[in-house]
Amino acid sequence: MVSSKKQVSDLVYPLLDTENSRWFYFSSASRPFGMVNLNPDTEIKGDWGGGYKYTTDTVKGFSHVHEWQLSGVSVMPVTISKENKASIFKDFYSKFSHKTEIITPGYHSLKLDRYQITAALTSTKRVGFHQYTFPVKGQKAVLFNLNTILGPCENTEGKLEKNNDYELSGSLVLSTNFRRPKPLTVFFKVKTKEPITSVEKDNTTGNFLVYFNEKTPTVLMKVGISYTSIENANNNIETELPHWDFNKTVSDSKKEWSDLLGRIQIEGGTQTDQRRFYTDLWHALQGRKMISDANGAYPDNSGDRFRIGHLPLNAEGKPKFNHYNSDAFWGAQWTINNLWGLVYPEIMEEFVHSLMQYYKDGGMIPRGPSGGNDTYVMTGASATPFIVSAIQKGIVKEDLEEIYIALKKNHMPGGIMEKAGYEHKTNIGGGLKYYLEKGYVPYPLPEGNFGSHEDGASQTLEYAYQDWTLAQLAKKLNHEEDYNYFMKRAQNYKHVFDQSIGWMRPKDVDGKWRENYDPYQYENGFIESNGAQSTWFVPHDIEGLAKLMGGKEKAVTKLNEQFETAKKQNYTSGTSHDAELHPEFSRIPVNFGNQPSMQTSNIFTVLGRPDLTQYWTRNVVKETFSGLSPSTGYNGDEDQGLMGSLNVLLKLGLFQMNGGTDKDAVYQIGSPIFTKITIQLNPKYYSGKTFVIKAENNNDQNVYIKDIKYNNKSVKDFTLSHKEITDGGELILKMSDK
Repeated sequence: MVSSKKQVSDLVYPLLDTENSRWFYFSSASRPFGMVNLNPDTEIKGDWGGGYKYTTDTVKGFSHVHEWQLSGVSVMPVTISKENKASIFKDFYSKFSHKTEIITPGYHSLKLDRYQITAALTSTKRVGFHQYTFPVKGQKAVLFNLNTILGPCENTEGKLEKNNDYELSGSLVLSTNFRRPKPLTVFFKVKTKEPITSVEKDNTTGNFLVYFNEKTPTVLMKVGISYTSIENANNNIETELPHWDFNKTVSDSKKEWSDLLGRIQIEGGTQTDQRRFYTDLWHALQGRKMISDANGAYPDNSGDRFRIGHLPLNAEGKPKFNHYNSDAFWGAQWTINNLWGLVYPEIMEEFVHSLMQYYKDGGMIPRGPSGGNDTYVMTGASATPFIVSAIQKGIVKEDLEEIYIALKKNHMPGGIMEKAGYEHKTNIGGGLKYYLEKGYVPYPLPEGNFGSHEDGASQTLEYAYQDWTLAQLAKKLNHEEDYNYFMKRAQNYKHVFDQSIGWMRPKDVDGKWRENYDPYQYENGFIESNGAQSTWFVPHDIEGLAKLMGGKEKAVTKLNEQFETAKKQNYTSGTSHDAELHPEFSRIPVNFGNQPSMQTSNIFTVLGRPDLTQYWTRNVVKETFSGLSPSTGYNGDEDQGLMGSLNVLLKLGLFQMNGGTDKDAVYQIGSPIFTKITIQLNPKYYSGKTFVIKAENNNDQNVYIKDIKYNNKSVKDFTLSHKEITDGGELILKMSDK
């Protein structure tokens, strides 16, 4: 292993929550947002519980793609003996022990007990780099398992051919599923440092064995990936990994991770608090993988037939941005919007350009693209707040009119709001025509089922918030008529609030409230939540919601009681996403394990009770998001950086209730868990050098802020604008137990 000098990335605990793994959840030998996400797979079939699952003691291959609806190129080093020669193509798995494992961001090594092979893995953005140390005796080989089920999809039509003694090339097809209905080809190029003696194909399994010279103790192998061609896979290797220095690649990867993670420096808290913080931050930076090649070629599946697109190039002939695959932006308003916008504006800008590239190709900004086309995951126009936030923060400054037209299209008939989850061929499930006619989406939808998550009350709340965010952009660009139109739509949340019972409540198409309504029943008109949790989903108008509830005091009392009840269950519906369906767990009135109510502890600040935000947020962090263990971590669905980002924000004491989409992109100041936090600001975007938070006398008991000053001036309402923060300065919080 490389240099022993401690770096920020060494504080990361990659095994967090790996008992509840998901195909794209775990990451080890990967770069930030890399096309290649190389790690061992202990469970290969199925999305949930797939990939690297801590409780399974068997390696079934090392695969290169762990991503939203994508998988592929699984390899396994083996030693061939007389005993296993006949069965090796089918029977090649190996036991391993966590005791022999070393995992840090950018690196994974372990010992395959069955073969006594030590496998070490690292990567660049688009190239997996393998180092296998074989035992002295036995025929050395690497098995390519190209026709199999990996995670969410089947790998089919696997091909591999030897080009010369040091090179192979191949491809496989990712077959369709109900989320990604168009196939996608993964092309790959393999280069080895040691000569390949022969390649053997097994016709029953379609697997390939690549043999190496028996005298070679170590085999070094590079695997470049591309979604466009073998030539581009080869070019990715030549561009990113021209050398054979494995340790250099590991240290480069560590440095890349440490540079990003080190943008936030923390002091105070326990060693576990600090390690958990950087693990959360690491998760915030590792979902959502690039699909464009080093030269800017990318797969475009948005039209009738597949085409290879090319990203715009800068003066040096390099792509201006990378193109991305991505799970939903559903819930991103309280997570990556806030965190990326402040600490990683260059990442936020790149994603906006990528989303706009989908619009230029296919005529629609997606909400969860995979394999070059939208999957229509979840509901609504969830990319709108993300893009509006980037504009309000001054991160995206050009082509605003074109962006506005593209966003507006999604909010109108023919746009993405019309589609429910995974609704590819129809556009009825979103219920938009009713939302426009009646001011709400009915539940149930009278036409029947066309997609997932046809939960009318939730859809109404989501659309109203997203309409409000679009209205803010309309106002910025002086579209007064549009501004008024979308602001009126933003009030539609009131149509699903039943004042007689004080909860959001589904209505049918005739305007009748749902009968025998139970606000604690899960997914009863509400998406991945219950009515009690989703009642608070009005990020753009908390004060208007409080008015409906009979005033701020009543609203505060109501929400506080919900927290008192939720405390008994540690504020989550069990410790995993599937536990939410448990009849008892699902009745919790606040759930921090999923997106719909993860903002709730910060609502108190908006209602004039910052002390309750401070108290409850610190409690949620302590009880729910503190430990380092494979068995828990996010107590729900991490969704490619969303829960990681939320954790970081709660621990920094910074939040944006409306997702940073208002004119000043205001942050609410909460109670940080550290005594000093220094955020390095990106000089390309912001004039300040650093934003520093000092929390004097901070500890487990002193969770309340008794005095708050920014650059020696008092801070009113516990809020600071994005510009005030990014112009740089020092926020001094005096902490107290009262």
